[in-house]
Amino acid sequence: MTDRPASASASASAPAAQALAELAELLAPGRAVVAEEALFAYDDPDAYVRTHAARLDRRGIDAPIENLAWIALVDALTAQGLLAEVDWKEGGDEIRRQLRALESRPTVDPWSLAGPEDSDGTDGTDAEPLDTAAFLNEAGRLHLELGVALAVLDIESDCYPLVCFPARRAGELTPLAGRAGFYAAVLGSDDL
Repeated sequence: MTDRPASASASASAPAAQALAELAELLAPGRAVVAEEALFAYDDPDAYVRTHAARLDRRGIDAPIENLAWIALVDALTAQGLLAEVDWKEGGDEIRRQLRALESRPTVDPWSLAGPEDSDGTDGTDAEPLDTAAFLNEAGRLHLELGVALAVLDIESDCYPLVCFPARRAGELTPLAGRAGFYAAVLGSDDL
């Protein structure tokens, strides 16, 4: 258990905190611990940093920072098996491996819809593999075809924190993240 103050949810009525809680429910339905962690970081950043010093140290964080609640959301989603953090230069096979490990992944491998394309995003010829961003956009398009949104939660780092959630709710992601003070986007669609 964390050393949360009694008023840890006092700011839950603030618009940014409310949006953060709604975003946590969108990405981790029924898993209150995700919202609790994000709101703990929002409400009491100093206590959050003390409580999670070891985990935050791996990110180079040793004091409260502006996007601490967003980092807390990412870490809580990761702990629940709902987020994969891939490097900005990761290859297609490794990205697919990490996405397949998500509890919120589609039941069908999205790349089975890709026809003759290889898992690295090429067409099987001598073409260069897609770079990570292009691969992720293609993966997002394929996920959407299966009714699952693949999205990135931007933590202003050299990685892509990736989540899956029902595509029918994809239009909620970016506005909620914006109201919380952060940026997130569904990959593979220009319509959202």
